[in-house]
Amino acid sequence: TVSRASRAATAASPRPASSRGSITFSSAVRVGTRWKDWKTKPTRPARSAARPSSSSAVSSRSSIHTRPSVGRSRPASSDSSVDLPAPDGPRMARDSPRPTSRSASSRMVSSPSGLLTFLVSPRALRTGAPPVRSCMFRVLLLFVVFVPAVAVAEPVLLVVGDSLSAGYGIARADAWTTLLQDRLEEEGFPHRVVNASISGDTTRGGLARLPAAIEEHGPSIVILELGGNDGLRGIPVGEIRRNLSRMIRLSQDAGARVVLAGVHIPPNYGPRYTEQFHQVYHDLAAEYGTTLVPFILDGVALEDGLMQADGLHPNEAGQPVMLENVWPALLPVLAAEANLPSSGGGAIPSQGKE
Repeated sequence: TVSRASRAATAASPRPASSRGSITFSSAVRVGTRWKDWKTKPTRPARSAARPSSSSAVSSRSSIHTRPSVGRSRPASSDSSVDLPAPDGPRMARDSPRPTSRSASSRMVSSPSGLLTFLVSPRALRTGAPPVRSCMFRVLLLFVVFVPAVAVAEPVLLVVGDSLSAGYGIARADAWTTLLQDRLEEEGFPHRVVNASISGDTTRGGLARLPAAIEEHGPSIVILELGGNDGLRGIPVGEIRRNLSRMIRLSQDAGARVVLAGVHIPPNYGPRYTEQFHQVYHDLAAEYGTTLVPFILDGVALEDGLMQADGLHPNEAGQPVMLENVWPALLPVLAAEANLPSSGGGAIPSQGKE
């Protein structure tokens, strides 16, 4: 017995276990620690040394016991009741001297700009409480001050042409269509120029592209400058006339005024074809009441200093001259849109057939 007690005393440690190290949930439950004591108490308590004088038999059972036998967390969780708001909204105090309401919103009001969106309940407006009136007044004030006015779309001037209007061989900033935008701004016209010209295009190609351009831009004025490539290819005059006629009708049916810009072809195509080709523009302008630019390259085509080396396309210096050829025919149309008198003193043309 003494030998066994001596061995037990030797195995017992006189120092408490270190509090350093990690403690797990299961060990914390075993030693009876609380939730807030995690990682602050030793993993196991100090063991007491065996008394050598003890006459009782040494038990083989461990000196550490787990009580109760089934571990449980501390502090024990307990049921509690929580008051939640009713599904239809928070409850309101009923000690108010004025009638109240907790009804949900019945309609939504949005400002045109989308900056303000708020809910309005008819019964809530009848509460008459000063805070409600104050909030509504502030919201309406913000609505009036910060909602911008609806912007008025600027009218579009659409140019449908070939290389003469596409600025072939020169910088786009030097083309007569760009100079036209500058002139409109200088003269105070709000129009925005959309240049839908393509080098090498024909009246057939322009007719195929025009409906989509009208649908996309909604122009108020359309300048048609096509036919030169048709003439150089020897396209029959009747086909050129039909294509241009349909383009004029499409533009006018869409509510746009048309300016028809004529071109000439070299005389080596024969006098008969050349004369019939030139006459197409005059006939169509008279038939549909459009404004006519007789020859967009007037004063440019035979001037060496204004043409490129190919002898067919004007250079940068020829672009202002082309604009001066277009402007007198365009100005009455612009004045008609703005209800202004024509500077030329003539009658403002009416578009379309009578």
